[in-house]
Amino acid sequence: MNFSEYMQEWLYADEGYYKRFNIIGKSGDFYTAVSSSAFFGASIANHFYELLVDKKASRDGWLVEIGAHQGYLLCDMIQWLYSCDESLIESLHFAIIERQPEVQEAQKAYIYKRFGDVIKVHFFNDILELQAGYAFIVANEILDAFPCELYKDEKIAIVKDHAISWQDAARDLLEFAQRHRLRTGEIAVGYEDFAKDMSKAITNLDFISFDYGEEYVRNDFSIRIYREHETLPLFDEELALEEVYQKADITFDVNFSQVTDAFESVGFETVQYETQARALVRFGIIDILGQYAKTTSQINYLREADRIKTLISPTVMGDRFKMIHFRK
Repeated sequence: MNFSEYMQEWLYADEGYYKRFNIIGKSGDFYTAVSSSAFFGASIANHFYELLVDKKASRDGWLVEIGAHQGYLLCDMIQWLYSCDESLIESLHFAIIERQPEVQEAQKAYIYKRFGDVIKVHFFNDILELQAGYAFIVANEILDAFPCELYKDEKIAIVKDHAISWQDAARDLLEFAQRHRLRTGEIAVGYEDFAKDMSKAITNLDFISFDYGEEYVRNDFSIRIYREHETLPLFDEELALEEVYQKADITFDVNFSQVTDAFESVGFETVQYETQARALVRFGIIDILGQYAKTTSQINYLREADRIKTLISPTVMGDRFKMIHFRK
């Protein structure tokens, strides 16, 4: 099978890695911005609130998260919006796009734990089910969770019995590689359909996504495996794929030029592309921390400030992760 099919089964099959819930945080395989600090969601919500105030977003529209894991980010955003303007909780609609029933149940349980019956969150299996006039859509580390093909010198990777070999690439992949000046690296599968479906489902929208990667191809393989906070290159000679298959995360650096092509080809405009650090500061994370300092103890303030450093420090997440904002 092609590597993209192998990766799809690795992550999303009945025994796939993403069927598990204890994969993020200290006891899991990796950290995310969401698991680092609730202020990540608060700052994104603060930016959304500014769009609402400036009438660039609709007060009776939808706030949607795609790839919500247990729902932490959406809940953090709702909490901040409530602190900005209580009436927004009544006028806005909230939703999670999640196709796995067991993940939906975990999300529902967490949302109820946070808000009880006060907040109604709608669940959709697919973005096409959400037919809306306006939506503000957020995703964190979803673009790297698409399957990908591995491309090298006009050949693509094939997997049989967890062993990788190479065969001649199809014409469409060769054309993609030529257009993006790619000699070696990953080609994500599914961005184009993802953008197309989002455009079909919603008349006007803002889509903001955070992920690690670069604006252009790097002409090297970035694909790797995360296991208990250890990074294992896929092509490590000592790595046995059958031992980590469906038991650890597999991911790659996002080529944001491919993402941009996918969205702009169906009518989106690129509003902003920048580092996570610059985006979060622009969204107001430092001001939010300052407000928090006035209402809490010095110990709590210092603890949260340290967590925010993880989000914006150039040597941790700040420069490695990027934010891209599309509008339609």
